[in-house]
Amino acid sequence: MNVLKAEKKLAVLSALVEGSSIRSTERMTGVHRDTIMRLVLTLGESCQHLLDTKMQRLPCRLIQCDEIWTFVYVKQKRLNGAHNREEMGDQYVYVALDAETKLIPCFRVGKRDPATTWYFIQDLQGRLARRVQLTTDGFRAYIPAVEDAWGADVDFAQLIKVYEHNEAERERYSPSDVVQVVPTLVTGKPDRRYISTSYIERQNLTLRMQLRRFTRLTNAFSKKLSHLRAALALHFAHYNFCRIHSTLRVTPAMAAGIANEVWSLGQLLSQGQTPLHKEQT
Repeated sequence: MNVLKAEKKLAVLSALVEGSSIRSTERMTGVHRDTIMRLVLTLGESCQHLLDTKMQRLPCRLIQCDEIWTFVYVKQKRLNGAHNREEMGDQYVYVALDAETKLIPCFRVGKRDPATTWYFIQDLQGRLARRVQLTTDGFRAYIPAVEDAWGADVDFAQLIKVYEHNEAERERYSPSDVVQVVPTLVTGKPDRRYISTSYIERQNLTLRMQLRRFTRLTNAFSKKLSHLRAALALHFAHYNFCRIHSTLRVTPAMAAGIANEVWSLGQLLSQGQTPLHKEQT
């Protein structure tokens, strides 16, 4: 990677953010997959630093949160005593989205449990500059996490979906039909007109379309948790700063007032060219 020319790095980055797998990117660019993964890890670290730096005191008003499932190395039912159960098997990506600017303030990867939920909500609360209306799905771990982060200083509601069949009865790979959606007020006075998770659920589709390791029913999946986190940081940095939203006609970062222009892939690539310790001094 140290001798990879800038135009080759740009070609690799362009393929990855458009949903190509590591091996297809290798075939298209002629860059070995190990070199591609080292580049992803370096860019992922730098993009995470970029997101942590830029996503502060955000003026968001309407936040939607959801979790999207994936897995690392093996699926949960294939885990055995030789596997690291914290870093392998089922992993969930917690994502927050501003319904107005479509900005992604933060994300977190981990198990779908109270601990991961707590850290995710703490991170989200620390990035916002004002009281917000927050909508999540019916996962109960959100309730104590939101109370611990905001207390009463939030308008919080959950959108609980009632399905036609339970999880054990549904057809494989096909979601059960939703028969009822129940908006449930939890804290404060949420405006019922904005109790929704539609935008974040649509963003889940964007993630599955533009990050190959999230595409269902393929052999493209994450082999290591560090690779998954790096790929997600790269994806969300590209989404926030480089990708023009079809409805807004600007990038989410521009809509939120934290960027003045559409970033090129070259600008995003340059985030990984300088070691982080030099950026921080």
